[in-house]
Amino acid sequence: MRSSLESSLRQLKCHFTWNLMKGESSLEDFEDRVLNQCEFQSSDFRATVCNILAYLEHHRGQHEAALEHLRQAEDLIQQQHADHAELRSLVTWGNYAWVYYHMGQLSEAQLYLDKVKRVCEKFSSPYRIESPEMDCEEGWARLKCGGNQNERAKVCFEKALEKQPMNPEFSSGLAIATYRLDSRPPPQDPIDSLRRAIRLNPDNQFVKVLLALKLQKMNEESEAERLVEEALEKVPRETDVLRCAARFYRYKEALDQAIDLLKEASERMPPNAYLYCRIGCCYRAKVLQTLHRGEDRRYGKRARLPELIGQAVDYLKKADEANGNLYQICSFLAGLYSLAGRFEEAEYYFQKEFSKELTPAEKQMLHLRYGSFQLYEMKCEEKAIYHFTEGMKISQGGSKQREKIRTKLEKIAQARLYNNEADSVALHLLAFLQEMKSKEAWQNDADARRRLDAGKRIPSTSLAETENEK
Repeated sequence: MRSSLESSLRQLKCHFTWNLMKGESSLEDFEDRVLNQCEFQSSDFRATVCNILAYLEHHRGQHEAALEHLRQAEDLIQQQHADHAELRSLVTWGNYAWVYYHMGQLSEAQLYLDKVKRVCEKFSSPYRIESPEMDCEEGWARLKCGGNQNERAKVCFEKALEKQPMNPEFSSGLAIATYRLDSRPPPQDPIDSLRRAIRLNPDNQFVKVLLALKLQKMNEESEAERLVEEALEKVPRETDVLRCAARFYRYKEALDQAIDLLKEASERMPPNAYLYCRIGCCYRAKVLQTLHRGEDRRYGKRARLPELIGQAVDYLKKADEANGNLYQICSFLAGLYSLAGRFEEAEYYFQKEFSKELTPAEKQMLHLRYGSFQLYEMKCEEKAIYHFTEGMKISQGGSKQREKIRTKLEKIAQARLYNNEADSVALHLLAFLQEMKSKEAWQNDADARRRLDAGKRIPSTSLAETENEK
């Protein structure tokens, strides 16, 4: 019975067959992203969230908790989709069947399989049907999981819209997916999708703010600000709108408005590391503004600097305590403590950041920051040189961090040579930088040759077609 049951389960359309954790480094990272993502905090998506929470609880081995989330999802579907409750419940029933199967309660699993089958048989299919509602359910689930699921989510909503092109919900899903994919190759312009979603559903304030963020990048500030203000006026308490509107004001450098919106969102949600991080980063940005603006020195406004540093530190420490894996929080804390002259705390957080698993780009940035701390605050040129050279060795092409490191090493070498033309450390640094420069040139030539060889391998007909497309 078990093998035939599993064969039937694999035909279902639900979280257990969508392979939502493909490519994930860990369950913890996946869970953290799902639970803290700024979208889908409103009541419209509570059933979607409950189904994903059930899937997560299953992976933690908490099957009773998973069943409780599925019961909540069932109730929410009855409330929100009474006209299409059966179709909308197929995913939840499929998840029920899989959870009971993993619990060893095969008769219960079969019971939910039979519920799915009774609905699907109306469409001449035993355990799965092709319907826009099912595509929509899958699309929202994948959007909620984010990461590498956004491309597949876009396909789901496109498929749903082929059947119901004027459906506001499907259109909103496609707009959100396209917006998320805008920063990835191949480039996609989400403007048309966002405007269409708003036309079909003018009450979707979240999509309005996404359109505003896109318009802001295109320097169309007046329309962007109007959309944000309108969204906040219509739904002043929806946390997903508050958080995205805060992003708009953060990019505009209206930091006080961004902080107020983020604080309001945090009051309406459980403790959230990402929110604390964003608030802390806004206060950090205010610290940097105060340091960089000459008028603050003239009029004595720097008196507020210790207060701003304290506020930034408080929120970033809350974020670090809630989630110790968030990138850059510890190095931000280290920099703030350094500004406050508290070098022991700065050293502690720098070392904590070094202890994390970092990407090459993240390591390079950290070596730059820590090297600068050693050079300017601790007056330890030896350690600064070590970390700058370690950062320089990380191959990141023409990254801004690498160029900053190069400049710092050149200045150190020039200063030492000014005092002693035969300084061995300075001469070694200049030789090292020349070696790195030669390696970069060789790598760039090799990349160019590879691109040229790839072009030569393209059939002549394809080249002609490419020319025609131009």
